[in-house]
Amino acid sequence: MPTGTEVNGNKLPKRTVPNGNNTKKGGKALLRKSKKSKKSRNVKQEDVDMNMYYLNNSGQAMYTFADDEIAEVEEKKKKEREKRIRENKKKEPDDDFDLDTEMVIQMTNKNKIKKEEEQRKIQNKKEIKKKKRNKKIKFFIKLILFIGVTAGGITFALVSPIFNIQEIRVTNNANVPSDTIVSLSGLTTEVNIFKFWSIKAINKIKENPYIQDVKIHRKLPNAIEIEVQEREPKYCIKILESYAYVSNQGYILEISEDGKGLPIMKGIKTPEEELTAGNRLNSEDLNKLEDVIKIMNSAEKQKIGEKVTTIDISNKNDYIIYIDEQKKTIHLGDDSNLSDKMLNAVTIMEKEKEKAGEIFVNGDLNNKFQPYFREQV
Repeated sequence: MPTGTEVNGNKLPKRTVPNGNNTKKGGKALLRKSKKSKKSRNVKQEDVDMNMYYLNNSGQAMYTFADDEIAEVEEKKKKEREKRIRENKKKEPDDDFDLDTEMVIQMTNKNKIKKEEEQRKIQNKKEIKKKKRNKKIKFFIKLILFIGVTAGGITFALVSPIFNIQEIRVTNNANVPSDTIVSLSGLTTEVNIFKFWSIKAINKIKENPYIQDVKIHRKLPNAIEIEVQEREPKYCIKILESYAYVSNQGYILEISEDGKGLPIMKGIKTPEEELTAGNRLNSEDLNKLEDVIKIMNSAEKQKIGEKVTTIDISNKNDYIIYIDEQKKTIHLGDDSNLSDKMLNAVTIMEKEKEKAGEIFVNGDLNNKFQPYFREQV
């Protein structure tokens, strides 16, 4: 190989060929020189391989480079480059469009998405069932705790002496004494406040005609309050020498020898044997009682309600009221235009104040009827 040739980018040093007897000596000198050149240039052994030298019989020295080894190295590098190219091609995406492949991929993706969706639905159903189950468990636990606490509280309330009745008081009663109401209720002290039925006590108290409504309040820990609503006597019915008190609802409240100054109702149709405390007037008298209430309301508006002593309800078309204080009898007719009729009656009463007689306002005031007074002879 000529001197000055480059091998793998390294330039070989120039060499001289000595002649004669100095061949061996010259060869050794050249070898040392070559080694010094390699050290100075820092040339790697694998890049330039000077494997051997030969001395010919003629005394000439020459270097022979390992061409086969260089070719082998080049071939190896070529294979490595090809390998790297193949690997790079594998990494690069394939830009060629394959319809069949794409359809298969899409179907695969759809199936995968559908499967994932089904799995999510199944998982959601499991979660919902789990939540419902947990909710039911919590509910039953709370229910059991509530029942336990309630049962314990009820047991304590029923057996503890703290809740024994120590006081029974009655409110809003005017006509019936408190002792009578307590006695009717059947309640006694030293009895557990929860060990009696309110409705039973209420019904017993209502057996008294005066009692219209009853409410029983437990005042913890040991008191009972009985709140009553009484019926008021508004009229009376004369029975021989006695009087039967009647409420606005038509109940017979009491039979007494004292009339209490209540207006007396005359001409009732209820049989005398039925006029007992606790009973009620018959339906015909109850209908007339509604008209009597209207008449008394009109009289009270004209300030003469307290002066009415008797109301005759015998004839529904001619109600009559008596005012004994002025010895006047007022014929009202039916229950129409009561306000105007009462106003005219009061006017005549004031005009004929000193005279006894009858006042007639029982005509149709809207049809030119003129109220008039007839003096008693």
